Amino acid sequence: MEPTPAVQTFKLTRLYGDMVALNDLSLTVNRGDLFGFIGSNGAGKTTTLRILATFLAPSAGTAAVAGHDVVKDADAVRHVIGYMPDFFGVYKDMEVTEYLDFFGACYKIPSAQREKVVSDVLELVGLTEKKGALIGALSRGMQQRLGLARVLIHDPQVLLLDEPASGLDPRARIEVMAILQELQRLGKTIIISSHILSELETLCNRVAIIEKGKLIYAGPVQGVRDQMATGRVIWVKVASDPAQAVELLKGRPEITEVVPTDRQLKVTLASLDTDHSIVAETLVKGGARLVGLREDEMGLEEVFLRVTKGETQ
Repeated sequence: MEPTPAVQTFKLTRLYGDMVALNDLSLTVNRGDLFGFIGSNGAGKTTTLRILATFLAPSAGTAAVAGHDVVKDADAVRHVIGYMPDFFGVYKDMEVTEYLDFFGACYKIPSAQREKVVSDVLELVGLTEKKGALIGALSRGMQQRLGLARVLIHDPQVLLLDEPASGLDPRARIEVMAILQELQRLGKTIIISSHILSELETLCNRVAIIEKGKLIYAGPVQGVRDQMATGRVIWVKVASDPAQAVELLKGRPEITEVVPTDRQLKVTLASLDTDHSIVAETLVKGGARLVGLREDEMGLEEVFLRVTKGETQ
């Protein structure tokens, strides 16, 4: 029997007056996924996460988290999720442990267990040394980590994180991303919306791209690259006459285009299946002096720009 997906939506739609914020969104997130949710501002990411977190009712369609319907079984959903909005309030005059103890009490964790639970989540997010600190004295990066500790206090199966690294400096972002990888390793399912696509590329195993509330792509990170790439691009550097190298390469049917740039040649192969060794072989056999060859990896950011039109609501 197939395991129940961590998150499943079917034709999920949300209207704000005449504006369609979500348009027939059908999406499956498997258990254990670190799932990147990508879209411009106004694409519908936050609306989707708020529906999954039971804060917003869909106008049409259905959504379920760990098999629980977000409308009919909202209480059960709240027990299995940890939701961190893009902006969340913290009580700046409270100590770190007081703050987490308060939320532990809200989740009815017995007082005898709360001290250990608080200690465990602080260790997980790397804030053990700050347990007695006032929240107002913490840096923004540490406050984000405290926000993560708060959503982990009841040991949820599914984490819904809306732009968790927004406004953080590069070091703080790397620290937050490392914590998310550790949480995935511990078996959590994580949905993270973000604009920092280069980080999602290395962090997530699957992604979804939405624009104007409609799903454009959902699947493995590599899959979206393969779907968008029209041919592999190889950058070539020669120590001999570049014009001679261009002529040699243009004679091969496996190569569709050769464009000389300042110091190298941009070579486009006809198919994703063509082995780039054909480029080196052609040049060396033709007497050109090859000094460098590298394949152009299309990043998630470039893919995103290609598949979206930059439209928002």
